[in-house]
Amino acid sequence: MNIEDFDFDLPESLIAQTPLKDRTASRLLVLNPATKEITHQHFADIKNYFKKGDCLVLNDTRVLPARLYGVKKDTGANIEVLLLHQEAQDTWEVLTKPAKKVKVGTELIFGDGKLKATCTGLKEHGGREMKFSYDGIFYEVLDELGEMPLPPYIKEQLPEKERYQTVYAKEEGSAAAPTAGLHFTTELLEEIKELGVNIAFITLHVGLGTFRPVSVDDIDEHEMHSEFYQMTEETAATLNEIKANGGRIISVGTTSTRTLETIARDNDGKFVASSGWTDIFIYPPYQFKAIDGLITNFHLPKSTLIMLVSALADRETVLHAYREAVREQYRFFSFGDAMLIL
Repeated sequence: MNIEDFDFDLPESLIAQTPLKDRTASRLLVLNPATKEITHQHFADIKNYFKKGDCLVLNDTRVLPARLYGVKKDTGANIEVLLLHQEAQDTWEVLTKPAKKVKVGTELIFGDGKLKATCTGLKEHGGREMKFSYDGIFYEVLDELGEMPLPPYIKEQLPEKERYQTVYAKEEGSAAAPTAGLHFTTELLEEIKELGVNIAFITLHVGLGTFRPVSVDDIDEHEMHSEFYQMTEETAATLNEIKANGGRIISVGTTSTRTLETIARDNDGKFVASSGWTDIFIYPPYQFKAIDGLITNFHLPKSTLIMLVSALADRETVLHAYREAVREQYRFFSFGDAMLIL
């Protein structure tokens, strides 16, 4: 398939720049792939679409305040550093800006010396390997000095770091939020549980490859970035039981979906406790092995995320729904509104 098959017109004014004060106040477009019917709701109404015996799968990754601003020790030049993922104790793969000023041996200082780093290697695509030194606990220092790595299409400052975290975020390691989960509150999740719906957690640490554009015309030639995932024995047992009893597995976000589909693909449709790296690329005509429904935000044109959604509900149906969302002035992308495909 061609990249142009996943294009649509999106006015810039519909790109949400700030989150709503009430997480559940977002709008919700409900799409039935079988009938192609579209219903307009609010996110708080989502509980009306679940049944006893269903299972909602959430990604409990926690976003690191991974953007740091420092200076070169020898020249005082300003350098921006973005943590991508941890490679070893105190050693991280990072992006630096301007990259050309950071060579092997370059020393950086952050926050009056509370945090220091030395470039110990060069990586693909302009990345760097950095060894950090600090006093105390790394994540506490990072929380003090770092900023949330908001997507490039968000120009506004985020006043509260926690608003770019899900309310159930726990496992540190993401460079971006699993944004479909931002709509849930603790209270809404409790209401869903009271309906007899199971809540299960997986972990996938979201990488910045999420925002990397597809650079080939033929999407068969696109190579996905790898991201770390993990599923516990408890979650695997819950999901296998749900399937055996005829319940539906409803994935919250494309990150949860990629994790579930990776594990089901590798285990003949079953779920097992596992961890590793996945670069699964889901696009039409992919046959889903794990999920029965999806909660997701509205994604960028020509992105791998809209391709995944188009595999679940078919491309024309999804693009029709997106055109409807544009007409109805839905808010798009990370801080935008949501879609339920069920």
